[in-house]
Amino acid sequence: MHKYITRRILQFIPMLFVITIIVFGLAKAAPGDPLTGERLDPRIDPAVYEERREALGLNDPIHIQYWNWLSSVATGDFGTSLQYTGRPVLELITARIWNTLYLSLFALGVTLAIAIPIGIYSATKKYSLFDYGATTFAFLGLATPNFFAGLLAIYVFSFLFGWFPAQGTSTTIGLTGFELFIDKLRHLVLPGFTLGLASTAAYMRYMRTEILEVKGSDFIRTAHAKGLSSQSVLYKHTLRNALIPIITLLGLEFGTLLSGAVITERVFNYPGLGTLFIGAISNRDYPVIMAINLILGVSILVGNLLADIFYAIVDPRIRYD
Repeated sequence: MHKYITRRILQFIPMLFVITIIVFGLAKAAPGDPLTGERLDPRIDPAVYEERREALGLNDPIHIQYWNWLSSVATGDFGTSLQYTGRPVLELITARIWNTLYLSLFALGVTLAIAIPIGIYSATKKYSLFDYGATTFAFLGLATPNFFAGLLAIYVFSFLFGWFPAQGTSTTIGLTGFELFIDKLRHLVLPGFTLGLASTAAYMRYMRTEILEVKGSDFIRTAHAKGLSSQSVLYKHTLRNALIPIITLLGLEFGTLLSGAVITERVFNYPGLGTLFIGAISNRDYPVIMAINLILGVSILVGNLLADIFYAIVDPRIRYD
């Protein structure tokens, strides 16, 4: 296992290099730069903007710009923001990344807590009324965009019932300890469920399909023939094998949640990487855009590595050494 993890980490190096090229290329392919656009003050001499562009290195050849950026990133320096003048990009990201991580972990917990039990029950009660209801919910969940589900959740649970706050991460200033925890948790409920339910619908179907497929295997019939109880066969044999494809999806899910949080955070005005990212796009703040995209890419790579490690935990037959 240790040798395998070492090899995978070494494989990250060329993959990260390719990701940096893609991230930088996409950012530079966008039209204009931070010093072009209708919002610039027309009273200022264009030569001033040109001097500023030269100072920022925006007139350098593209390969020189890429090398300068890559050299800085390799040392942990993502540059300074062009929107928040003078503030390091790393400082902006550090101030918001924890909010996004909390939101993503909460959404992932919602997905697993709802999708796996419902998927298991739907598979064991195939073609029942519950199964049809879960299937209908899954299709509705897959067809509903995050922004619409978020607006609907705000209207129903915040405006109509007033159960949860509609935006931000906290309501009352000065809270500490358990009261602060509860306040932040209440602010996580609506965006967390909105983000998590989008994946829940898909995972319910995956879980149901995998369990039905495994239940038809020879070793499951053998387990029943040996006199094992239905519950024992389900949880000790069927579920462990059905979870292997789900773990593959979970490896990609964390990165997907981080990227999906961009829209959800915007809807709920949640101060995380999503709102920072959209603000950076609006203002062509390329250092921030490239840094966040790079973080999302790395999170997917790490998620794949964790998925491979969990394979061996769920299925002892899997060996990497």
